[in-house]
Amino acid sequence: MKAVEFNVTIPGYVLARSLGRVSGAFIYGRPSKLRLADRAAPSLPGEDWVRIEVILCGICGSDLGNISYRSSPAMEPFGSFPAVLGHEIVGRVVEAGSGVTHVKVGDRVVVDPMLHCEARGWGAEAWCRSCAAGKHATCEQAGESGPAGRRGGGPEPESTRSEGLAPGSTIGYHRDLPGGWGEQMIAHRRQVFPVPEGIPDRVAVLAEPLAIGVHGVLGSRALRARGPVLVIGSGAIAFGTVWALRALGYAGRVVAQVKRPHEVAIAGALGASDTIAPGEEARQALIDTGAHAYMPVVGDEVYAGGGFEAVFDCVGSRASISQALRYTSPRGRVVVLGCAGQIRKLDLTFLWARELRIEGYVGYGTERWDGRTMHTFDIVLEQMAADPGALADLVTHVFPLKQYRDALRAAYDHRRSEAVKVALAPGR
Repeated sequence: MKAVEFNVTIPGYVLARSLGRVSGAFIYGRPSKLRLADRAAPSLPGEDWVRIEVILCGICGSDLGNISYRSSPAMEPFGSFPAVLGHEIVGRVVEAGSGVTHVKVGDRVVVDPMLHCEARGWGAEAWCRSCAAGKHATCEQAGESGPAGRRGGGPEPESTRSEGLAPGSTIGYHRDLPGGWGEQMIAHRRQVFPVPEGIPDRVAVLAEPLAIGVHGVLGSRALRARGPVLVIGSGAIAFGTVWALRALGYAGRVVAQVKRPHEVAIAGALGASDTIAPGEEARQALIDTGAHAYMPVVGDEVYAGGGFEAVFDCVGSRASISQALRYTSPRGRVVVLGCAGQIRKLDLTFLWARELRIEGYVGYGTERWDGRTMHTFDIVLEQMAADPGALADLVTHVFPLKQYRDALRAAYDHRRSEAVKVALAPGR
């Protein structure tokens, strides 16, 4: 099968971090460590697995951070390479093991890419505390090899492989489990969720990033906020957070901070009460909450009074986290959904001076919602099915697999391309 494969190497790091600033070719072009490869099609490691033909797979900000080597190295032990990238997946089941009963051949499915202890091959008695609690996104055995059979279609000969499933927290950053930037992939039964018939492929492929927004909204208890709530960012997770707040019933004021006209339109359509641009518009929105501005002898303007009871930072940069800390009201919550990494010269004064709570969320898992215990993906699909048209404009670009470089160019240069979510269609 054809697949876009990435390998982590020291030469790749040097090229991407130096010459990558001059040309994107050193990140996703011929000189990079990203390539369209021929791989053996993956086979099922056991009866609880399914093989999936990928219909669409999104390009995520974490993918861009990894291939450019701008992500923190802290998560490196929890991946394994070379890997076929891609974890925002909608596909069709082409083979199902005998232990899989909730989906069948021909069904469309979306994939929870994060690996549970059971998928690694461990019996219930050996599950980590996170997996036992239904919070497998923080699986505590992600850095270890699991006993599940390794049949991921990797490039190395079978005779050279060690036994067991390689380390890794997520499909798409795992050398034994190819992601969605390839024609086929495999997933454990725990990871697949049938897609209701009325949801188009271009909406279903958003299930993974939307689930992050839903998980953050439910985990932070933002639905209880009296308001207002600020969402910083203009990517799929930020828009998914606005959508999640409204879809799950938040009736208060939601302010979305975006930059470009088409993003203003999307945020408004998803339920934002107001949209603001960074800078003076954002400052005025804060003042409108009742905040008073003060200028210290040195440094940036600071504020007291008013503020946003909850701020969702869906960017994870120094500027966005600094803004979130300054704009949150006393005893409010800063919810970090962006992939924040190493940040220099971040002033944490308001963390203690305002007794703020700063919370980070990754992935998805078991949630309590509407009196039920459900997986985040089930909540997302249920809400999608209620109004699939609300999300129709988020996937702005779709490219065939062979044009992956054009797809990455559009995703990187989203200011010029006006991309929100770029997806690859491996079957084209």
